Amino acid sequence: MEHQRILLIGGGGREHALAVSITKSPLCDKLFISPGNPGTAACGENIPLNLRDFDEILDFIRQKDITLCVIGPEKPLVDGLTDFLESHGISVFGPTAAAAKLEGSKSFAKEIMQKYDIPTAGYQSFEKQDWHLVQKYIEKKQKWPIVLKADGLAAGKGVFICENKSDALEALDSLQNDPSLSAASAKIVIEEFMEGEEVSVFAVSDGKISKILFQAQDHKRIGEGDTGPNTGGMGAYGPAPLLDESGLAHIDEAVIKPTIRAMAKEGIPYKGILYAGLMMTTEGPKVVEYNCRFGDPECQVILPALKTDIVEIMLAAANGNLDEISISIAKEYYTCVVLASEGYPGAIEKGRVITGIPDTTDDSFVFHAGTSQSENGNIVTNGGRVLNVVAKGDTLKKSIEQAYSVLKSIQFDGMYYRRDIGKKGLDRLSE
Repeated sequence: MEHQRILLIGGGGREHALAVSITKSPLCDKLFISPGNPGTAACGENIPLNLRDFDEILDFIRQKDITLCVIGPEKPLVDGLTDFLESHGISVFGPTAAAAKLEGSKSFAKEIMQKYDIPTAGYQSFEKQDWHLVQKYIEKKQKWPIVLKADGLAAGKGVFICENKSDALEALDSLQNDPSLSAASAKIVIEEFMEGEEVSVFAVSDGKISKILFQAQDHKRIGEGDTGPNTGGMGAYGPAPLLDESGLAHIDEAVIKPTIRAMAKEGIPYKGILYAGLMMTTEGPKVVEYNCRFGDPECQVILPALKTDIVEIMLAAANGNLDEISISIAKEYYTCVVLASEGYPGAIEKGRVITGIPDTTDDSFVFHAGTSQSENGNIVTNGGRVLNVVAKGDTLKKSIEQAYSVLKSIQFDGMYYRRDIGKKGLDRLSE
């Protein structure tokens, strides 16, 4: 294979993890990251492109002879960056806008699942102009809880589990009037509540076939014991003991492969990472949602576990020859603990100085998520989720202990993290 000059789009913890893995590949000749962060600066060259200006991105790609563009976040995918670049002959790792609707529109994803008998919760969707019907639906609802979801992208914050009518009406008000949610709420989806434990399964596809990479368990709620509002994710670990090899094979046959086949039949071949968020119910696994990219923070435990060259995987997916490579995963466990700013997922204060970030070792790594460098050279907070502390271990217990040991040296004013990442896995292993 030829050496690649690669542009990585994004600037969070997921992209730092991707940058580290990409630069380890002998196929990577040069890596550019836009916008990147202080962590990715050690992996390549950070470039401040306007990610809404596709022409500017294309000009940069041509100027630097980029051979592969890797798109990390969901928004550029949903907005059609893949389509634009591919129309100009650029290889891209990431689905087209039509395929990314699996994440960009929850009602579209539900329609696909219903049409192709992919297991998921029962649902109804409503247009914004019909929200008076939503209120009537809520008033008449007898069985609780229910789940209200903004149809569009909401940075992981557009999902509300409503225990009663009061909760549901309050959630509806937020979806209508919260400036950070209203744009994503042109439609809303109301789902049956699914009982069970969640797990995330990640696969890569070239539009024809798919291969599972890894499975992990995310921790969405801000509070320990899965309490408080949803966030983009407060930590992850993998592989989750909730799924053994036969369980993973079942999900591959019941969810992953049917989804890829469904998209192909719809004339929307899906290329890139497919992330299926699943609820393990008494009736079997059911899809909670799809994402069209690596999860964040799941990516931070998947990539260190991946023994196959990530650039080789990306090229195979982009070029349609995924059948020619095999996927190999390490046997160890990996745990990621997110260090967040005080107030997250609400309003936060940026610019707080971070000290004590340890060096990378064979067993632990710190990925920058919401950080920047101040004029005087300090690393400072620049977002809600600030750093991702990742560690591996021969057992899940060792992996968790190592992650919490590593983060002890890190300090910034208002630093918050959950202290129970991986506890569900430990509890399951002790049963």
